[in-house]
Amino acid sequence: MAARHIGIAGGGVLGRLLAFQLSAEGHRVEVFDPARDPGPRETSGTQAAAWTAAGMLSPVAELERAGAEVFALGLRSCALWPQIVQSLSQPVELRLQGSLLLAHRSDAGAAQRVVGLLQAKADAPYQPQPLMLTQLRELEPSISGPALAWLLPCEGQIHPLQALQALAAQATEQGVQWHWGAAVSAVEPGTLRVGDAQHRFDHVFDVRGVGAKPALPVRGVRGEVFWLHAPGVPLHRPVRLLHPRHSIYIVPRPADLLVVGASEIESEDRSPVSLRSTLELLSAAHSAIPALAEARVVHTETNLRPALPDNLPVVRHTAGITEINGLFRHGWLIAPALVERALQELAL
Repeated sequence: MAARHIGIAGGGVLGRLLAFQLSAEGHRVEVFDPARDPGPRETSGTQAAAWTAAGMLSPVAELERAGAEVFALGLRSCALWPQIVQSLSQPVELRLQGSLLLAHRSDAGAAQRVVGLLQAKADAPYQPQPLMLTQLRELEPSISGPALAWLLPCEGQIHPLQALQALAAQATEQGVQWHWGAAVSAVEPGTLRVGDAQHRFDHVFDVRGVGAKPALPVRGVRGEVFWLHAPGVPLHRPVRLLHPRHSIYIVPRPADLLVVGASEIESEDRSPVSLRSTLELLSAAHSAIPALAEARVVHTETNLRPALPDNLPVVRHTAGITEINGLFRHGWLIAPALVERALQELAL
C-alpha cells in the first residue's frame, strides 16, 4: 500500500508502538501528546499510565479476573515483544522466565480456589505448576515466608521506562514527528484538533486513554506503586502474593530495585499514595520476602488506568479514525497484539 500520512493522538505505549510500526512500514507519522517531552516525569500522576506500570506480562495470572480475549491477546503479545525489542536500537530488559504465585498457609483455601480457576481456564501448557518449597528456594532464595507456590512458565516482564524511551527513539530515527505539549481536544475523521489548530491526515488514531473522554465512556482506575531499593535481595522473576484483599505483585528491576503494587481503586484521584496502600502492600511484600525489612522506599507513584465499562479493550474503526482504548490493568500485556489487530484490520 502507498505511504499515508498518519496522525496519532496519544504518546503512551499504544501511541509509540503505532508510531514505531507505521513508520517502519514507510508511512509519514505525527504524534501529539500533552507531555512536555518524551521522557518520564518525576511528579506522580502527570504522565501516561504506561510509565507507572510494573510491566508484568502475565496472561495466565490475569485469567483470575479477565476472560479469554485478554488471555489470547496476552499470549500473542508475549510472542511479539521479543521481536519488537530485537528491532530497537536501545536496549530493553525483557524477561520471559515465568512468574510465581505465592500464598501463606493461612490463605491456602483462597489460593487454591484461584489456582483452580486458572487451571480451568488455561490450556495445559499454560497451567500453574505446583512447586515444593525446595524448588521455590532454588528458583528464588530470597522468598521464605509463603508456604505454597506455583510457577507460571509462560509469563515474564518488560521494563516499561526503557521500552517507552526505546520505542520513541527508534520511531524518531524512522522519521516520526513528535508534537509534545500538544493536547488533542477532539478527534474527527482525518483530523486532530489541538487548541484552535486543525491538523489534517489520511487517517488518525485516538489512543489517549482517559483523555479520550467524552468520545468514549472511559474512566480512570487509580493504581499505586512503590519502588524499593533492596541491595542483596535478589529476585529473578515477578511474583504475586495471593492475599485475601489484593493480588500483590513484586517485580524486579535493575540496580537492586523492586516494584511493589496491586492497588486498584475506583477513583480518578491523582494525589499521592495513601496510608492504607502503603501499610497493606509493603507489609504483604515483607511477609513474602522478609529481607525487605531493610529496603528503602525510593519512589512512590499513582496513575489512572483507562478502563471501559466492561473492563475490556476496544479497537473501533470509523471513516478516517481508529480508536484503541480500555487497556485497564493489561496495558503492557496486550498492547502489541491490539496494535497488530488494528493494523491488520485496516490493511495499513
